[in-house]
Order: sequence, then C-alpha cells, then structure tokens
Amino acid sequence: MNPLPIADAAPASASALPADGSSIDVAAERERTTGSTLASHFNAAGAALPSRGVVATVVEHLRLEEAKGGYEAAAERRGHLDAVYASAAGLVGADPSEIALFDSASTGLRVLLDALRPARGQRIVASSSTYVSHALHLMSLAREEGIDLVIAPYDARRRVDVAALEALLSDGVPSIVTVAHVPTSSGLVEPAAQIGEVVRRYGGTYILDATQSVGHLAVDVAEIGCDVMVTTGRKFLRAPRGTGFAYVRGALLERLLPAAPDVRGARWTTSSEWELDASARRYETWEGAIAARLGLGAALGEAAARGIPVTQAWLVDAGRRLREALASLDGVTVADPPGTRSAIVTFVIEGVASADAVVELARRGVRVVSVPATHGQWDLGDRGVPSVVRASPHVYNDDTDLSALVDGVAAIATGITR
Repeated sequence: MNPLPIADAAPASASALPADGSSIDVAAERERTTGSTLASHFNAAGAALPSRGVVATVVEHLRLEEAKGGYEAAAERRGHLDAVYASAAGLVGADPSEIALFDSASTGLRVLLDALRPARGQRIVASSSTYVSHALHLMSLAREEGIDLVIAPYDARRRVDVAALEALLSDGVPSIVTVAHVPTSSGLVEPAAQIGEVVRRYGGTYILDATQSVGHLAVDVAEIGCDVMVTTGRKFLRAPRGTGFAYVRGALLERLLPAAPDVRGARWTTSSEWELDASARRYETWEGAIAARLGLGAALGEAAARGIPVTQAWLVDAGRRLREALASLDGVTVADPPGTRSAIVTFVIEGVASADAVVELARRGVRVVSVPATHGQWDLGDRGVPSVVRASPHVYNDDTDLSALVDGVAAIATGITR
C-alpha cells in the first residue's frame, strides 16, 4: 500500500483543524451517505454523493405529488421553497431577492449573459479556464453579434494575470469579464476578488462561474465584487442533479432584463405590456423540478451546518495530500498548477489514456472521471494535453478511500491490471 503523505496534516478523519478545534466528522458523513460505502467515490466536482437527508427530502415531495398533484404539492410547500432562496443567499453573502433558481449553472449563465444584451462595440473577456458550454455560448455571440471575444491574459500558473487584465481594460472599451472560479480541467483557483477590484475600477460587468467552488471554497459575492455569480447544486453542495442558483447584484436588476420573460417572473398587464418581478426571480421559468429544489434546500442547510470554513480547510488539505501522494508515483504526472489549493486533483498516467484509467479504476471500486481537451480547449487544448484524470474528494472520503485511489493509480502506472 502506498502511504499518503501526512506531514503538516492529521489523518483525513480529523484533518485541517481550525482555531476552534472543530473538524469534519468523516465517520458521521459516511454514515449519512449511502454511496460512500459502495465505492471510493472521487467525483464531487462532477456530481457528489447526496446525503440520505437530501434524498429523503426529494422522495417525500414526490410522494406528496403522487398523493395530491404537482401544483397542490408545490402550494403546500411554498414556505419551504421560499426558504431555499434564503439558504442560498446566506451561503454566498447575498440577499434572497438577489437569488434565482435554475436547472443548471449552464442555463443560468446563458440566461443572465443574454440579459446583459452584449452588442457590437462591446468586449467579452473570458478566463482560459472557461467551461465548454459557456465558451460555446461566448463564441456564438462573438460570431453572430460581432462582439470582440478576448481570452484573458494568464500568468505562469495559468491564473488570470490581474495586472495584464487591468492594462487590457484600461482602454475604456465596455467589457463583460467572465471567469470560472475553479475550472473543470484542473484544481486551479482564480484570484476572484482581485479580478473584481479591477473590473469595478474600469466599470466592467463581472460574471463569476462558481460551479466548482460553492460548497467547496468560501464564496462571498460582496468580497469578490462580482455582479453575477452562477453555481450548480450537484457538485460540492451535494444537491440533486437539475438544480442550481444564481446571484444578481440588486443594483443591476433593472438593467438585466430577461431576453425571454416567463410567467414565473413577469405579469402580463395589457395587450402589449408586462411587468417584471422586482427580484431575481424575473429570470426564472414557471416549470421546475420542485422536489429537486427542495433537495437543494436540504443540501444548502447541511452545508451551512457543517460550516464552509471547516469544509474548505478539510477539502483543500485532502486535495493536497492526494496530490502529493500521486506525484510520488513513477509514471504519474500531476497536471495541476504549482501551489494549487483546492480539492480538485488532475493527473496523467504515462502511456495510459485517461478514459482507460477511469475504467480500470472503476473495476477496483474507485470512481473518477476523464476530462478531455474538448471540455476546455482554452486550457487543456492550449497546454497540448489531450485529457486528464480528475479526482475530487468530499467530506465522506476517508483514508481508506484515498489509499485505494493511490494504490489503483500505482498499479495502472506499473502495468498491473486485474
């Protein structure tokens, strides 16, 4: 068995102790997470394992719909649904009126970018870490609307070069700056707050894709200074698939008009007039998976109860330990930038396609994913990396899981297969 590095860290079941001595009770997290006992699951950055409480919340509402009907069940749970907005707002430092619920981060990004009405003469500056779905939307806007699309300059660690970004924005061209806080293709963490300072200084609009960071790292929209933030539920928040939420700074609501108003967020007042909801619900649609949204609320409550600071400390430390253990293996190259501080770990096994490594690890009861360059051409493609294996632990992963992953990678790297 390959030992995990534990210098400057306690065992995973009690690591990353904050000043008050609290930590993550991994045994308790595993007890409330059915999937953690069935495999070593390292895909929190794709779709984390939900807790039994989250699943029970979803099933309970589906049973209510079964008994009373969808509209009637939703009406009965209206207070619980309203509480989801408050929970989301509390987690990111917003007001509930600034929160909109979506079925995914990609939908939220598309709806809110379209609401900005980018037009010829404006510029969109996107981080090289931009996810494929958002990048495709940006490229479509650039091609069809004649908008200038610029990849943000980056430093030696591939993070947005804040000084170079300032020099770019100083020319006065109206700009929308969109940044993936943590990308899908590596464990990199962008300097989100520093970017926010620069964008504000030059009057730009700042969109933060926090898909990989909410529930993983501390995200405070006021401290970061973003105008729009979008995230998903299924990843580090451990909520059901088909959920997500966005923050829109209150002062921008009147300027960000939905391109396709819906009965959910608008009232048809005359034959040719309508009124938009005063809150960010103006961007929503009437139809939605109510059971899943209630599950999102349950997951948000669990994340808040566990505590984001202690969760971040534990996850970052787990990522560090895993990264160091993998880097010590012959034939394995960690693909994350030096100094990475996140729970997303990417690596390449010499002579083994990432997709094949994923299949072999699955045979060993270890769940990871392969991220191809087609999901991040401005990052992986630019680096000439065809694909990486991505492992992303959560609070239900113990030392046995970590060792299973490292041992499995070591066996693949040395040509040992089952």
